[in-house]
Amino acid sequence: MARSVSAMRGQILESALRLFAVHGFRGTSLQDIASDAGCSKASLLYHFAGKEKILTELLTPAQDALATLLDRVAGLEGGRLVEETVVGYVDLTLRFRREIRLLFEDIAEMSCHQDLNVMELADGLLDALAGRSQQAPARVAAWMVLGAVFITSATDDEVAPDEVLRAEMIRSALRTLDHTPS
Repeated sequence: MARSVSAMRGQILESALRLFAVHGFRGTSLQDIASDAGCSKASLLYHFAGKEKILTELLTPAQDALATLLDRVAGLEGGRLVEETVVGYVDLTLRFRREIRLLFEDIAEMSCHQDLNVMELADGLLDALAGRSQQAPARVAAWMVLGAVFITSATDDEVAPDEVLRAEMIRSALRTLDHTPS
């Protein structure tokens, strides 16, 4: 029985995400994805114009979730801004762990991807984590949290159950930002 168009697209995306996470974006060919998805390369190209388009579709949900988080905290200030941003960022990175691993594989290339606003969103996240402060201590701490949460989410190391990992990431991020939760 033939798969529906949406089922085929979903299988291609699932295969691509898994292969990109293991072999990297550059280390995975369209043929690798097609073989893993159980379709021909021609069928894959019917659904996606190339690897870049697959990558865009894989990363768009995470990008949209980050944009939504930044919209949600836009009107907040002070401690509430920092706390809501940290919790939202940790939750987002844990929800999109495989996508984070993909980004981590080649952050320089991925951050310049033409169809994604990675740098613009990262700047907004940094600003919110710093509590909108332009002072060096707040900005440095925000950069440290931005990187540490990202890297911790990208790891395959099963350091703790997800709920413990989440709680410790939030606690550590808030401590790094010199913020006491309300």
